[in-house]
Amino acid sequence: MNIVHHGGGAGVTGSCHRLQIAADRALLVDCGIFQGQDAERVDSLEQHAVRFPVDDVLALVVTHVHIDHIGRLPYLLAAGYQGPILCSVPSARLLPLVIEDALKIGFTRDRHLIERFLTEVQGRLVALDYQTWHTVLDDERHHVRVKLQRAGHILGSAYVEVDTLEKASGQAQRTVFSGDLGAPYAPLLPAPKPPYRADVLVLESTYGDRLHEDRRHRRVRLKAAIDRALANGGTVVIPAFSVGRTQELLYELEGLIHNARNERWRELEIIVDSPLAARFTEVYRELKPWWDAEAHKTLRSGRHPLSFENLYTVDSHQEHEQTVAYLAESGRPAVVIAASGMASGGRVVNYLQRMLGDERHCVLFTGYQAHGTPGRDIQRFGPKGGWVMLDGQRIDIRARVETVSGYSAHADQHDLLNFVRRMRHPPREVRLVHGDPHAQAALKAKLQEWAEEAGHEMRVTLGGDSLADDTGAAKGALAPATA
Repeated sequence: MNIVHHGGGAGVTGSCHRLQIAADRALLVDCGIFQGQDAERVDSLEQHAVRFPVDDVLALVVTHVHIDHIGRLPYLLAAGYQGPILCSVPSARLLPLVIEDALKIGFTRDRHLIERFLTEVQGRLVALDYQTWHTVLDDERHHVRVKLQRAGHILGSAYVEVDTLEKASGQAQRTVFSGDLGAPYAPLLPAPKPPYRADVLVLESTYGDRLHEDRRHRRVRLKAAIDRALANGGTVVIPAFSVGRTQELLYELEGLIHNARNERWRELEIIVDSPLAARFTEVYRELKPWWDAEAHKTLRSGRHPLSFENLYTVDSHQEHEQTVAYLAESGRPAVVIAASGMASGGRVVNYLQRMLGDERHCVLFTGYQAHGTPGRDIQRFGPKGGWVMLDGQRIDIRARVETVSGYSAHADQHDLLNFVRRMRHPPREVRLVHGDPHAQAALKAKLQEWAEEAGHEMRVTLGGDSLADDTGAAKGALAPATA
């Protein structure tokens, strides 16, 4: 069996991984779009076109519904893919919302065409319960089954266990695709638990070269950052993805307001300026059975962490423009959460254009900012009094720029190592993906160091060493594995 990457092998976006079971049979795990620096590596006009073979794909398995993991789904179907789309039960609820938004931005606003496509996607979705084996194929040649386990990244996220058996030879293998792994102490979500075993592991490495701040005290740091902006009479702008980060921040902000002792915090407006985020938040409320124990305890106390008195949503574009103008000119304290999370588009750009040049305001990052995105430039150059290009306009940065990394939805180096070393039977091969080259190299060194100390034979390779060309042929694909 070979593993080939059609994206996400040497970067942090565009995840798309192929497990080639036989010459005519494969599984696809995720099919996301490229963003930031990753998007610059390919032709900008056709960067998301699916040029790899799809006739041999038995199923597409979706780890979670972030756009860099499912955004190429329209292109995949356009290329002729006819098979099922396997995902968790919560993801089956959330995925159509993401795809609808992606279609409006990248394809068409024709409601009839969008509805036709969404109907097609709905007919392909197969919602799987966690911790339950699902048979993809069982014939005279192969037995292939998959199981989803909680990944703790966003609601519905999963890592994927794939069992493959070649019946003629008796060769069996368990391949695990991590998807994006969450970190401990995340709002709403339980931390991921490693699988019992893996023969081959395809592991994300977003934060493979660093450790997060103490996550248990991040709420204190969030409050301190907002306090500083409030003292200046400004607005706190938080770029955040519509699904996952927005809901986690609302959960934390509700807790801060609930426990506040001063009037300023009790009257603080929390504004979600994203129709998509508002829709996701509504679905998150409906998916309470998948929340963690702490969140359920909050609900039992009579509180509503995703629906509280200080929370306001902005829907129409006219309301959005009025809100931007009002906050930029009035000096009324507020916290605005708006997409996109890397400031590469969406409504948050309008806030940044109006507020980055005013020292009263604050831009607060709580998530990963990929190379080549405006978010990374603001994060890097803002504290030095630098500038950023937004929609072709150079903007000098005078607003305060802060980062609270304890809110990252990704596991850090320590968590990633634990995912491997806490398996009862760790893998003999690890393929590192979804990370910048430095992060992959750092995690590889740590994994090799642990394996040597533990006396465990393990080969660690980098996903960038197995990139697929435009025709889908692999370059340096993972060598066939033995049982």
